[in-house]
Amino acid sequence: MTELDQAESVFAAARPRLFGIAYRMTGSVADAEDLVQEVWLRWQNADREAVLHPEAYLAKAITRLAINESQTARARRETYVGPWLPEPVDTSADPQVGAERGAVLELAVLMLLEKLTPTERAAYVLREAFDYPYREIAEIVQTSEVAARQLVSRARKHLADERRAPVEPAEQRKLLEAFVAAAQAGDLAGLEELFAQDVVSYSDSNGAVRAAGRPLFGAASLAKIFAAWAPGFWAGAQADYVEANGLSAVRLRKDDTYAVITVTASEEGIDQVMWLVNPEKLAAFR
Repeated sequence: MTELDQAESVFAAARPRLFGIAYRMTGSVADAEDLVQEVWLRWQNADREAVLHPEAYLAKAITRLAINESQTARARRETYVGPWLPEPVDTSADPQVGAERGAVLELAVLMLLEKLTPTERAAYVLREAFDYPYREIAEIVQTSEVAARQLVSRARKHLADERRAPVEPAEQRKLLEAFVAAAQAGDLAGLEELFAQDVVSYSDSNGAVRAAGRPLFGAASLAKIFAAWAPGFWAGAQADYVEANGLSAVRLRKDDTYAVITVTASEEGIDQVMWLVNPEKLAAFR
C-alpha cells in the first residue's frame, strides 16, 4: 500500500463522522460535502508522519472550517427569500449521517442551533452528537476545558428554553398522518384540534416556487389557511411517507414538482409544520 493509499484509507474511515459534524454545523449537504473535500485536500498535503492521532486531526480541521463557514453562511442567508430551513437528509438511506449517534439531527434542533454562536454550536454538536470529551472539545474549538463545558451548558439551556419536550417518533408519525388526512380533506376543525395553540408554519422556497414568505402562527389561523389550500395543493399529488432527519415526513410529487413536509409535536399537539419546497434542497427525496 502506497503512502497516499494509506492516507486515503484513514480518511475514508473518518469520512462519515466528518460529514456528520459538518452537516450538523451547516444544515446543508452541499456545504458539508465541500468542507469534507477541503479537509481531504489538507490531509493529502499534511505532514502525516507528524500526526499522532489522525481522527483528532481531521475532526479539528472539519470543525474549524465549519465554524468559519457558519459565520459566512449567516451573511448569505440575509438575501434568502422567506424562511430558511435546514436541508433535509434521508436518514433511512444515508449512512454518512446515520453512522453516528442520531442526536442533533432533527430539523427543529438544527433550526435552533442557528441561534447559537458558531463556537457554541460546534461544542454542542461535538458533545451531544459524537460524545467527545470536554478536553478534546476545548482543543478543537481553541478554548479551555472549563470554557468548553460552559459553551455546551449554554447551548443546552438555550435549546431547553426554546423547545418543548418532543413526543416519541411513533406519536410524531401518528400526528403527521392525521395532519395530512385533515389537510387533504380541508377539515378545519380536525386541523385546529391537532395544533398547539402557538403552532408555527415555515415554508422554505427561496422564491423558487410559490410559498408563504414569512412564518405563519396560531392554531385557528393555520387551520383556516391549510383547509383553504386543500383543493389546489393536494389535488393530483402523490404522497409517500419517508424518513427525514430521523423523523417521519411526507414527500409530495406533483408532475415534476416535489415537496417534503414534516411536523414536530409535544404533548400540546403539533407545534411546528415545515414545508420544504426549495428544489435545491430536495435532491435526496426525488
